[in-house]
Formats: sequence, structure tokens, C-alpha cells
Amino acid sequence: MSAAGTILRMHGITKTFPGVTAVQDVDLDVRHGEIHAICGENGAGKSTLMKVLSGVYPHGSYDGEIFFDGEPCRFSGIRDSESRGIVVIHQELALAPNLSIAENIFLGNERASRGFIDWNRTNAAAADLLRRIGLRENPTTQVLDLGVGKQQLVEIAKAVAKRVRLLILDEPTAALNDEDSRHLLDLLRGFRDQGITCVIISHKLNEVMAVADRVTILRDGRTITTWSVADDEVTEDRIIAGMVGRDLDHRFPPREPRIGEEVLRIEDWTVHSPTQHGRVIVRGANLSVRRGEIVGLAGLIGAGRTELAMSVFGRSYGTGITGRLYKDGRPVHLRSVREAIDHGIAYATEDRKRYGLNLIEDIKRNVSASALRKLARRGWVDDNEEFRVADGYRRSMNIKAPSVASLTGKLSGGNQQKVVLSKWIFTDPDVLILDEPTRGIDVGAKYEIYTIVNRLADEGKGVLVISSELPELLGLCDRIYTLAEGRITGEVPRAEATQEGLMTLMTVHGPEVAP
Repeated sequence: MSAAGTILRMHGITKTFPGVTAVQDVDLDVRHGEIHAICGENGAGKSTLMKVLSGVYPHGSYDGEIFFDGEPCRFSGIRDSESRGIVVIHQELALAPNLSIAENIFLGNERASRGFIDWNRTNAAAADLLRRIGLRENPTTQVLDLGVGKQQLVEIAKAVAKRVRLLILDEPTAALNDEDSRHLLDLLRGFRDQGITCVIISHKLNEVMAVADRVTILRDGRTITTWSVADDEVTEDRIIAGMVGRDLDHRFPPREPRIGEEVLRIEDWTVHSPTQHGRVIVRGANLSVRRGEIVGLAGLIGAGRTELAMSVFGRSYGTGITGRLYKDGRPVHLRSVREAIDHGIAYATEDRKRYGLNLIEDIKRNVSASALRKLARRGWVDDNEEFRVADGYRRSMNIKAPSVASLTGKLSGGNQQKVVLSKWIFTDPDVLILDEPTRGIDVGAKYEIYTIVNRLADEGKGVLVISSELPELLGLCDRIYTLAEGRITGEVPRAEATQEGLMTLMTVHGPEVAP
């Protein structure tokens, strides 16, 4: 790493909104050619700070000073910051899905002559950029045909095309699998070697430890400290303590399981793809959940975890579904989501923003959405009762919002997830399937989610947790099933489970294990 001076200095940055101070008197120094991580809980001010830097919040709308290469900067918009080589890649990718890779890379930065786009030059330049970032795709490929990992690389190619000097990535690996995440981190190391400075905002502390040279901690809109990863003996636990303002001796709340009778069982469950004729997504799966039990489902991307869960939840995924489903020991045939809910089964999707919530509606309407019949009187929803129920969940789930009239889309990721859980708990399920329940939320909010999950199990509900984070499954679950290529390859009790053992079962096609 080259540390020959400071490329970015933000001093005394304060940004307020009506009734809220998002960041207050924040200082940030980033050195030439380093990878600098910014860590903090949701709502700590990380994204706000980057929007100030990039000109999304223009000069005059905040207090404080920004210096880039020693010169004061007063950006009035994104184009101003990008003209200096500062490029921000947000967690929600800003690509046009129906345009090609090349068109996206040079959108607003077209390769043209005499008023016309030179497509040969455009595609050739895009191909060169794709080689630099290690993406083997034809530049004429439409972006909608790419996976999330490759779309992330297209965003980086856009940044490189703008002669980036300071690249800022907001949760760049949140939606990526392990292989895509490793490739992206390797790419950042390569940029560092080329003298490009990177700032990474991430909740994945293992990745921060692996790639960052220095770490700045924000808490409650203020700068807490900046550490050198190599020199200051930084550990994940130390970062967490800085983020939440207290030591988390245990990342998972204590629990004494009280496991009862079997509440859900599937036998010989097979699911076919709804789009690829003849392709089997889940093959002959056997799985069970008991009351008061938290069961994990581990598998790599593409193993069929979500597809299995959705097919059980009223056949909301798949065709040609065969097998047997038992609820409380009795066979049931669930032909729709409504029938699944009526039989006490709930499913909280992994994509809360697209499928789990109505972001332009308030908390009250989101909480009541799955069980409006419980609030109806003679065909009309009782508004007072709807408010009372939603406000009860706001308080019991510790949803940080002034009232249930707050728009759900304005909440942090952790609070949105609590609204999702409230929505499904309101249906009074016996079985709750949680698909990636803590994806994209910080360690403090994760602890609160784990507490809620434990409470549900203590109330006698059966909980099935799907997670890509093996430490989460190991810390939370009583039993863990592994899934590989659509088959259940193992069933491991908590006391015998290890990351290495689970990964072996997730990657090696083993014999199916009956519950």
C-alpha cells in the first residue's frame, strides 16, 4: 500500500434532515492507494456521508469541508465529483437492464464522433474494460441476462471508464455468492496495486479484515475512531464493540431449547423448474421441524434452498411437485399461499424489498397485509384495530420509527426486516420459514433478530432458517440440514456441527439422509 499522503479529507461534516441529524461533525481521512473500510450499524451515517462526498447532497446542503488532493471541493452534483475521479457504486445497482453491457458502461459518457455513437469503438473499449476486470462476457450482452455478481462488475467497469481515482463501494458483496465475493475482493486488491484508492462500506467483517488497510467506525452519526488493521491489532470483536458501543461477548443470545412434537415434515419432496422443462430443482428431499425447534438449511447458491421453501409454502415455486407434506402428523395438500397461511405456515422471503414489503406503504398496512381477515368487521377493515395491532408490534419488536404511519421504505434494513417478521407473526403461524433473515443488516440488528427468533421458538413455533452464513446457522440452530444440487446431503445436530463439516456436505454430493 502506498501511504504517500492523503487523497481525501472530510472535516466536520454535518448533514441534517427535518427533525433528524444524520451525521454530525464527522471527520474522515483516506490515504492514496489504500483500501479503507467504513463500518457502522444501519443508521450510523455511512451512506449519508458518501452522498455528501459524491454530490448527491450538494455543497450548501451540509456543513463542513471536503478536500480532494489537497484542494477544497464544492460539488453541486454527481457529475462534479465524477469529473474529479470520485465514483460511488451503491448497493442498489444503477444499470439499465434492457441495454447492453457496452451501452451501460458508456451511458452518459458515450464514444461518439460528429454527433453519432461509434459502436465499433464503443464495443471495443468495453471489451478492453471487461478484460481488465476479469469479466468474460460479450459487450453486446444485455445486462438483464447477467447475474448479480456480473452486474456488479459492469458497475465497476463503468467506474474505470470514468478514470476513477477514488472508488467507493456500498455493501458490494451483500448479494453475491462466495465465489463472486472472492473475485470482487481480489479485484479491489488489484486496484490498490495500480494506485486506485478504494473505500468499502460493509457489514461483512470477515471481508473487511481480509482486504482493508484501515477501518473507520461510525456510530450514531459520529466518527468513533480509525484503526490500522495491521498495526492496531484489529479484530472482528473489536470492530463490533466500536460499532454498537458495547462489547458483545456473545453474538447470539442464550437459549435453552424446549423441543416438542413434530409440527412439519416433508417426505420424498421433488420440485421441477417452472421455466426449464425437465430440470429437477429439488429431488426426493426429506426434512422435519419440531415445535420449539430452530432448524437450519445450509447450501451454496443454486442448491435449491429457496425453491424448496417456496414450494412448501403453497406451491409458490415450481411445477410437477410430488411428495408428501405433513402438518402435526396429518397429511395436507396446500395448493396456494392462502391455504398455507390457513394451515399455519408462513414464509419470510430473502428479498424483502421486492417481495416481502410494500415500500411505499406505511408500517401499519405492511403488518396487516397477510391477515386482513383478522381485522375485518362485516367486510370492512377496522382501522382502529389495525393501528392497535401494528403499534403493538412496533413496540414489542423494537421497530425504530416514530409511528406506524412511517413509510416502510424509509426504514433501515434491520427495521424493515422486523416489519416482515411482524407481518408473518400476525398470521399466528405454527411454522415460520425465514429465508436469509439477516441479509444486509448490521450486527446490532442481527442480535435483535436472533432474539426474536428465539422468542418464537420458546413460544412453541417451529422455525426453519435458511442462511448463507454458516456461523449464523451454527450459533442459532438446534439442527442443520445441508442441501447440494437439490438433494438433502446431511442432517447434523448442533453439538456436532462445524463449518468445515457443513461445507463438505454442501459441496460433495452425498447420500440423502432421512430425518
